[in-house]
Amino acid sequence: MKRARFIAGGRMLEGRLEHGLLVDHAGETHDLDKVQWLLPVQPGKVIALALNFADHADEFGLKRPSQPALFWKPNTSLLPHKGTVIYPQGAKFMHFECELAVIIGRNARRVKAKDVYDYIGGYTVANDLVVRDYVSNTFRPPIRGKGWDTFGPLGPYYVTADEIPNPHSLKIRALVNGQLRQEASTDGMIFSIPEVIEFVSRFMTLEANDVILTGTPKGISQVHPGDTMRMEIEGLGALENDIAWETEEAEPVVSEEGDRNLVL
Repeated sequence: MKRARFIAGGRMLEGRLEHGLLVDHAGETHDLDKVQWLLPVQPGKVIALALNFADHADEFGLKRPSQPALFWKPNTSLLPHKGTVIYPQGAKFMHFECELAVIIGRNARRVKAKDVYDYIGGYTVANDLVVRDYVSNTFRPPIRGKGWDTFGPLGPYYVTADEIPNPHSLKIRALVNGQLRQEASTDGMIFSIPEVIEFVSRFMTLEANDVILTGTPKGISQVHPGDTMRMEIEGLGALENDIAWETEEAEPVVSEEGDRNLVL
């Protein structure tokens, strides 16, 4: 089932996708283009993986991690489908990262890999945006580069786990202004979803509606104000967000690493 949270007629509603329409709990239908989309879930926390696709690590010339490389994605970075991403004043190189997001279905602690699917509620599409200006030192968690407000679009749906029998064999596509920029598959993960959840739950309780971003494959590219991004994952729908400049009053971003050639 594809579930969504949205506002229609001033009311906050939850519904399911049926025949191209959202059907709410009262059986009323809503046009997808006439609702205000909300996040598919309200997570307690969002954990993301860096360099979890070998080809993505290779395209930046970075060493592949020997264990899952984790960082936090602040809840203030989250943005629903059709929301506007804010491009920071002074940023030189901002790019998208299309990622499969795993939604935890129930509390998980010390879960073994073989049992992980019993704890997964579903999946959604994520765009792990980053200002690359702040991610030159790989020993520093990339929160400053990836933690900006609006840098974590999620959606449009919460697709229940029963609809995705194999999350490691899904096609990924990213388009910017209708132009194909990224095309790959989730089969390129270095650490599988069961491995990641076993690793994380060994030291941290994962709670219902927590979200794990599983990394992006090769093919990221720069985006700019005025662009529209469309992140697609097979079976999960398409997450769309446009980009606008931060207000002129904001202090420009200045990289601690100094000026560098950031063109990709």
